[in-house]
Amino acid sequence: MPKPGSRLRLVDVAERAGVSLATASRALSGRDGVSAEVAERVRRVSQELGYVANPYARTLAGGASSTVGLVVHQVDDPYFSEIAGGVIEVAAEQGLLVQICHSGRDPHFELRQIRHLIAQRVGIILIAGSGYTDNRVEAETKAELAAYQSLGGRVAVIGRHSLGADAVLPDNEAGCRALTEHLLGLGHRRIAVAAGTEGLTTVADRLAGVAAALRGHGLDLAELPVVHTDFTREGGRVAAERILGEHPETTAVIALNDAMAMGVLAVLRAHRICVPERVSVVGFDDVSVAADLAPSLTTVRLPMTEMGRTALALALKPRSNRPRRRPTGHTLVVRDSTGPAPGVPAATSWL
Repeated sequence: MPKPGSRLRLVDVAERAGVSLATASRALSGRDGVSAEVAERVRRVSQELGYVANPYARTLAGGASSTVGLVVHQVDDPYFSEIAGGVIEVAAEQGLLVQICHSGRDPHFELRQIRHLIAQRVGIILIAGSGYTDNRVEAETKAELAAYQSLGGRVAVIGRHSLGADAVLPDNEAGCRALTEHLLGLGHRRIAVAAGTEGLTTVADRLAGVAAALRGHGLDLAELPVVHTDFTREGGRVAAERILGEHPETTAVIALNDAMAMGVLAVLRAHRICVPERVSVVGFDDVSVAADLAPSLTTVRLPMTEMGRTALALALKPRSNRPRRRPTGHTLVVRDSTGPAPGVPAATSWL
């Protein structure tokens, strides 16, 4: 019998019922190999003792499958598909399978997906995508993952999270600072921002980069139009329509990811507004199609495939006492979607 105040364990149920630990486990999980009489005795003892099965111990003790669970915000966003490609490459090298789940940037649905993956006995969970600026939003997920890790599960994230896990950290702030410096160097001052959903750490960090560049030139982000919409191509469309309607003097739009930039370009094209002669547009991420757009997109390149590879590589390492951090770096890629501000000669800089 367990000592007073100690946590009741499955082995305590097995001892009281006079069966092996494996038999008690099979009986309580409803698996084959146990007679009806023995299964009933084990269940009765379990109820008498007040035993409650630990879902993590049950799934992990049952043998974690050779599956990696990958949770992404949006499965049809090239940013996440390229990250997934990196995860799949390493998984194939290690003989693992990858199960991909879609959270839709909904923290409650994300938690449901994580619980589903744990129930499926995955040995590793990767979360790709932004965390939330309010740590309370991720508190329940953090507790769930801590319990999962304490019993052998491994976790790594891509993005800034408050989950206490190994992390690959995209160079969001410095990258957006470089983009903004590029536009300022072209003479743009009437700049608008097509920002993603408020409350995402990625959006906050990228806006911080814009603000830092502006401050260096005596400007203030608070004086610029910042339109928060969904962090998607459709969100970019909505933001662009608002910017054109409310701020027609705008000469440059900073879209905080390439998907939004695609939506902005589509709206400008529909309104027959020339890019970059009338309005310059920049994105962020450098997804694979960015170079093939018309005009090709000026953006910041993140090593997305390598980010996926690094995240899984971290999760495959033994757990460390302190969460490990792996920054990504960034590269400014200047293409055809940016040019001098209207009225500013190409060789002239306002810096």
